[in-house]
Amino acid sequence: MQALQGVDLSSLKVAKGGDRVYKDECIYSFETPEGEGGLYVSLHNFMGVGRQWLELHHRKTGDRLFLHIKKKELPKETKPDGEEPPGKKPTRLAIGVEGGFSGGIEKVEYEEIIKLVVFPGLQEIPLPCVGLPQKIQDSIASVIAAESASKQDAMTSWEDEERKVSKHADTLKQLDNGIKIPPSGWKCDMCDLTTNLWLNLTDGKILCGRRYFDGSGGNNHAVDHYDTTKYPLAVKLGTITPGGADVYSYDEDNMVIDPKLAEHLAHFGINMMIMNKTDKTMTELEIDINMRIGEWSLIQESGQRLKLLYGSGYTGLQNLGNSCYINSTMQVLFSLPGFKSRYYEKAIDNFTRPVPDPTKDFNTQMSKLAIGLLSGQYSQKPPEDPSNASKKEGEEELQKEQKGIRPQMFKTLIGTGHREFSSNRQQDAQEFFLHLMNLIDRAEHNSPDTENVVNLFRYQVEEKIQCVISKKVRYSEKPELLLTLPVPMDMATNKDDVVAWQQKKAQLEAEKKRINPDEVVRAKVPFSSCLSKYSLPADIPDFYSSAVQAKSPATRTYRFSSFPDYLMVQLAKFAFDKSWEPVKFDVEVDVEEYLDLTSLRAQGILPGEELLPDGAGSTKQEIDEDTVMQLASMGFSVEGCKRAVFNTGNQGVEPAMNWVLEHMSDPDFDTPFVPPGGEVSQGKTSSEGSVSEDGIALVMSLGFTREQAIKALRATDNNIERAADWVFSHIDELQDEGVVTEIVDEKKNYRDGSGKYQLIAFISHMGTSTMSGHYVCHIKKEGRWVIFNDSKVAESITPPKDLGYLYLYKRDGP
Repeated sequence: MQALQGVDLSSLKVAKGGDRVYKDECIYSFETPEGEGGLYVSLHNFMGVGRQWLELHHRKTGDRLFLHIKKKELPKETKPDGEEPPGKKPTRLAIGVEGGFSGGIEKVEYEEIIKLVVFPGLQEIPLPCVGLPQKIQDSIASVIAAESASKQDAMTSWEDEERKVSKHADTLKQLDNGIKIPPSGWKCDMCDLTTNLWLNLTDGKILCGRRYFDGSGGNNHAVDHYDTTKYPLAVKLGTITPGGADVYSYDEDNMVIDPKLAEHLAHFGINMMIMNKTDKTMTELEIDINMRIGEWSLIQESGQRLKLLYGSGYTGLQNLGNSCYINSTMQVLFSLPGFKSRYYEKAIDNFTRPVPDPTKDFNTQMSKLAIGLLSGQYSQKPPEDPSNASKKEGEEELQKEQKGIRPQMFKTLIGTGHREFSSNRQQDAQEFFLHLMNLIDRAEHNSPDTENVVNLFRYQVEEKIQCVISKKVRYSEKPELLLTLPVPMDMATNKDDVVAWQQKKAQLEAEKKRINPDEVVRAKVPFSSCLSKYSLPADIPDFYSSAVQAKSPATRTYRFSSFPDYLMVQLAKFAFDKSWEPVKFDVEVDVEEYLDLTSLRAQGILPGEELLPDGAGSTKQEIDEDTVMQLASMGFSVEGCKRAVFNTGNQGVEPAMNWVLEHMSDPDFDTPFVPPGGEVSQGKTSSEGSVSEDGIALVMSLGFTREQAIKALRATDNNIERAADWVFSHIDELQDEGVVTEIVDEKKNYRDGSGKYQLIAFISHMGTSTMSGHYVCHIKKEGRWVIFNDSKVAESITPPKDLGYLYLYKRDGP
């Protein structure tokens, strides 16, 4: 064929198992086959490219043959009542993936139109086409048959969430006691409850479920029955349909799958195939319970008629399943001019850089996300609803929410190699912010001519430690990216009201009455108390003083050595209970819109102060083995616990535990711990001779020195990817040991200026733990507050500033 003349067919690929085929979305933008221009999938490398970026991609790669995929929506076929098949029971807590929930998304059918396109010239060859070379036909067939990369990623990240088959399913003992269960009209055998009922699959007992925190639910009779009998499986009545049911294993302490459920139900006279859903599933109940928490409706501004917004800077992000922590953080960051300049205005520069795989290049994917959020292309205001013209004054007009963009490619990239952010479990937005800053630092290390946006947040803190016995002091400085403020609950201004409410709540729980969420009394703590608590000296009970050559009480005080352009503030609303489970304070903090931190500016060594001697107090510090063992008993590695105790200066279990939670994903967390200047006490390490020269060269190619490369490879068992992470997470240690290079200067590029700030955004968390619940953010744009709740973007009426978790302040002045 004339159109194919000069095309090098030897570079074409046939997709095989393990190959990633990007046929759902453009690698540079959020164009899809459903869009007006369709999607062009390269037959040379399986990259999907939108029409807008096709010329750029051709110049960059030389790719000439593309499979053009265009999906045209078909009219929905309306089926008569009763002909809709029963929906499958969800087996994983996911939205829009196999085995998950539909999420209320209407299923749309498409006609797929495919063509072979030859570039340049965009010459089209309709398919099927007789006479195409076999190599081209094989490549096209493989792309059509392949699972798309986005679907692979979505499924992979939900693997841990899938319900498992119960170990009791095949061997479950069922008593022949003659019990037959009617198809309806159930009641707890121990009380009068008729909802939240569970049928024990061993003896046929119908008993009520657990009692929830607000007094609703059941009276715990089902779990009490298990404690007595040890009969392990129970099915929730009212959730049984031909597609399945909620089955709980008390022994395995989880929701499970029972492949023999129909057989087990038939034992008690229940025909699974004729049952209908009459009660809420456990997932639905969990959502209901969370929605009853007062802060949920307040933070989301539920019940208020919010004006939806569209256009540049007002594009929503779809929730991929517990990805709201990413959505909220990225919306806040891309509202900043520095991020817009680096990733949106310089998108072409980022896209044209020679990288092996754009889907794995951080700067490429940040620019893609910037285009999605800031171009306005994906949040255009829909046409006016004709019915609004006929509405009378005072009647509400219909508003259509935008679809938002789906950041699957970005989420996959930033989660690579991280056991938490690669999953679809809920995460802490503060931890994600720090993780993202680390990724930006890594990506910018080899881009000296670009502005590192992390420097917008980076500042230096002066740490002053004073030995109580000798009165001598030690000063040091450390880099920070965020200010964590304690929330002193004992400083609540309504303590009497809180105590009275807690007593009333305890009485309601004892009487097994439901708690009205509107009556909940939340502690109110002044923001000034949080700042005051931070600025006061904190006790260090087991400080090793080089002045007295022994442990001594000491105090630690923090001050700002520099003030950043933007100050991210975290309110520490979370703590650990006696069993080391994270709990969230139910508290309101009257966060100030304007801050003046000038009084917290570091002053350096004060007149009359005497410095602690160098040496024993820092490098030969003993590690408290009792604290190490306490941490290790919670399931953490001994070496990681040693690191935690050492790096928190033997301050006790709680500070060490906090350090563990922040650093447990570090590449060297579980490797043998060697204090700075110390010797390896156990385990094995590599000598320079055992470190691969190729590995050293590769790590050095990332911009590190030979000494850094060797040390990092030793610490990560010659893993090159982990070695780069290791260097960035151990800058201070390398500096202490004299392995100091230009990377230290780059990391410590501090801005400075006025200590006065104005609030411009905040991220709020709903739920009882950072590992569950939901995040939304509010951003001040064009003089008004805007709420970003995943794909919903609207003008805020009552921004709940007193219920936030992370607050972003901008320097107010020079």
